[in-house]
Amino acid sequence: MTARPLGGTALAVTPLCVGTSPLASMPDLYGYEVSDERAVATVDAVLDSDAVNFIDTSNGYGAGGAAERRVGAALRRRGGLPAGMVLATKVDPDPRTGDFSGERVRVSLEESMERLGLDHIQLLHLHDPERITFEEATAPGGPVEALADLKRQGLVSHLGVAGGPVDLMRRYLDTGVFEVVLTHNRYTLLDRSAETLFRTAHERGIGVLNAAPYGGGMLAKGPERQTRYAYGERDAAIAAAAAAMRAVADRAGVPLAAAALQYSSRAPFIHSTVVGVSSPQRVRQTLHLASLPIPRSLWEELDTLVPAPDLWLDPPC
Repeated sequence: MTARPLGGTALAVTPLCVGTSPLASMPDLYGYEVSDERAVATVDAVLDSDAVNFIDTSNGYGAGGAAERRVGAALRRRGGLPAGMVLATKVDPDPRTGDFSGERVRVSLEESMERLGLDHIQLLHLHDPERITFEEATAPGGPVEALADLKRQGLVSHLGVAGGPVDLMRRYLDTGVFEVVLTHNRYTLLDRSAETLFRTAHERGIGVLNAAPYGGGMLAKGPERQTRYAYGERDAAIAAAAAAMRAVADRAGVPLAAAALQYSSRAPFIHSTVVGVSSPQRVRQTLHLASLPIPRSLWEELDTLVPAPDLWLDPPC
């Protein structure tokens, strides 16, 4: 996978980005635990790969920043972030008080740099800003102003916004502060909520990252095994569409997970697709899925099975 520019930033990233949320060991969310040893080995597998140069993490992934601590452990064994690798992390509210002020943003970055063993962050996202109002976020002394100041200080090279609701992400991009946008579960085989946002951002030279192409696992494990969709309860029509998609993929001899992943990676307006992994084997499996040939006829069949827009996470107005 050849690295290409991330929008108008100075960063070059591969079409696949490895997400580290599963490495934080959050069984309530994912249904399984991940040991320190397995997590570090997974990061090692990414760092050893010549196909992926992009890792995504966050201050708020796991108790006490578990994901960052585990990524940092792998980096320290190598003397820091290897040349050519890109690492993105995110600022999060205080896990005890919920404070998401400008001062909390500064503390969040300090915590992240300490855990990761880095004195500079290439890409720093404002994470899930839907947890506060847009007015609070953009007020004087608020988190957006703090992020811009951290960039001016040289502690951060580029700023992104990472969250869910499409209209809210658009408002943040319109501030002119953010160079990258990330949203999740909203550009998949089952949901096209983010397509207009992504196309517009790409045209403006903003980096576009699409996370959770499997819809929280349903498009990888199947609706029978993964009964939740996009981290929440599902509509029966969503499960039915996923089952129908799997049936046509099976007939074509293609794993549905491969089609789900490549639906994102083949989009010309998406610079990188963020996929969470939980083991070295998952890293290899994901790379395999990303490279499988998929016939045009399957894409055409899958397009006929997309749920109605009113079932998408952010239905069009």
